Amino acid sequence: MGALINQRHELFAQALFEGKSQRDAFAAAGYSRNDGNASRLTQNEKVQARVAELKERAAVKVSLTREWIIEQLIQNARLARIQGDIAPSNQALSLLGKELGMFVERTENVNWHHDVSNSPPTEDEWTEAHSTH
Repeated sequence: MGALINQRHELFAQALFEGKSQRDAFAAAGYSRNDGNASRLTQNEKVQARVAELKERAAVKVSLTREWIIEQLIQNARLARIQGDIAPSNQALSLLGKELGMFVERTENVNWHHDVSNSPPTEDEWTEAHSTH
């Protein structure tokens, strides 16, 4: 589709895409503030299609950026291996693995169990239980 022929409509669509309210987008396009007209222009099929197109392009750019980073990490890992430099290769592979959800952070859970008694041991019982023979 591309940019709208009517320049004000294009500015309005871009402002909506940027997250501005109908009222603010209408003013940003050079119109006098008028909530009714802003609402009507929002319903314009060409404006709606243009906003959808801008959103789609933004989504593609995000996925291409993610895809490009992954491709670069793969290339870096290969190049480092070829050059015999294992550390950068492993770092690139680690980042790729994390992105793919292959690695999970693990922590050790330690539970302590303490017996509590109403009758503490006598000194002899305690010494016998805790002495090193």
